[in-house]
Amino acid sequence: MLGPGWRGYADLPQCPARSATAMSPTTLPTIDFWFDFSSPYSYIANEWIDAVAARHGRTVRRHAILLGATFQAAELKPPVAFPLKGVYSLRDFARSARFEGLPYLPPPVFPIPTQNAARVFWWLQASQGDKAAAAWATAGLRAVFTQGLALHQPEGLAELAASQGLDAERVQAVCGDAQWKARLKEANDEAIAGGVFGAPFFKVDGEPFWGNDRRAQIERWLASGPF
Repeated sequence: MLGPGWRGYADLPQCPARSATAMSPTTLPTIDFWFDFSSPYSYIANEWIDAVAARHGRTVRRHAILLGATFQAAELKPPVAFPLKGVYSLRDFARSARFEGLPYLPPPVFPIPTQNAARVFWWLQASQGDKAAAAWATAGLRAVFTQGLALHQPEGLAELAASQGLDAERVQAVCGDAQWKARLKEANDEAIAGGVFGAPFFKVDGEPFWGNDRRAQIERWLASGPF
């Protein structure tokens, strides 16, 4: 069973949201957050973005994308594809997780194709809403980077589905459904058209921020506005 002993930001006391007024969650201004299930920095950022947003009266709107598509559009390669940068990146993944007080286990296979997990995300978002999709994103990222789950394999996807109370056969059907293949392609195309070239990627009031290490800048923007 996935994650019974997992501890991270969700288990830590959180600061109260700013301006806890009568505004409903649907009226709060959003922070857009693009991620890939095979991105270690997306895993780390996913653990802090909700708390940061809440402290400043915001909500988070997640977008599952494929880094391969954005890399191709931007003529980039994954960090681990470069001999020197790759060694550093593997070290920095683990160090960045430790810095945030998060568990981290290097996946046995990395990177992995994540189109099926992303298609399920968009299916959940459309059929059950943002909360269910966000729960799937969090569970998937944690499973990959703290438990080494082979999310690209049918059995790994089925295990994650079971942990979220989803029917494994239905989830597998979603992965092969033309509707959700098209929805993921649309999400990739929209991200690229909006200037997204990596993950994690954020937009706050239309301002783009790329990378887990942009947290301090995002916090300042939310606290005091453009700078």
